[in-house]
Amino acid sequence: MNIGRLVARTVIGGLFVGHGTQKLMGWFGGPGLEGTAGMMQSLEMHPPRRNAMAAGVTETAGGTLLTLGLATPLACAGLIGTMITAIRKVHWSSGPWAAAGGYEYNLVLIAGLLALAEQKPGDISVDSALGLDWTGFKWPLAALGAGAAASATTIWLGGRAAPEEGQSPTPDADGDSQGPES
Repeated sequence: MNIGRLVARTVIGGLFVGHGTQKLMGWFGGPGLEGTAGMMQSLEMHPPRRNAMAAGVTETAGGTLLTLGLATPLACAGLIGTMITAIRKVHWSSGPWAAAGGYEYNLVLIAGLLALAEQKPGDISVDSALGLDWTGFKWPLAALGAGAAASATTIWLGGRAAPEEGQSPTPDADGDSQGPES
């Protein structure tokens, strides 16, 4: 019955749903979209509101897909991308240990996601009900590669959209601050 995979999917996916809804709606004591946009601004992730929305939606949708066991490698890729971005933009400078604000927990989540991407999500899953067979070493490699590429692209685009030094950002139609290249 694959109870271990069901438990791992439910716990990891559920926590990502919670984390995403903290960002989007302020649930579970989270900052909501405006607070998350402020955090993205401080991390130089431009435009901040769009990056806040992208992170929240990716975590919420990816966590939901993972919990359901639907398109598991795709769900893992999105979640891995958010964790790589968190490591690079927030935790890297603090070293590995979570007690010091480091990236230890993010790496544990990435390892768990890679393990889930390698095997079927289990008998109790939408993938299983649909007869989808996403097994083998290529799926965690694809999830890791896609997540790393998405993270790198997001960080690169965020730097390109940043206001140039000495210029004040101007808000666009959805309230994001836009630099001169937008």
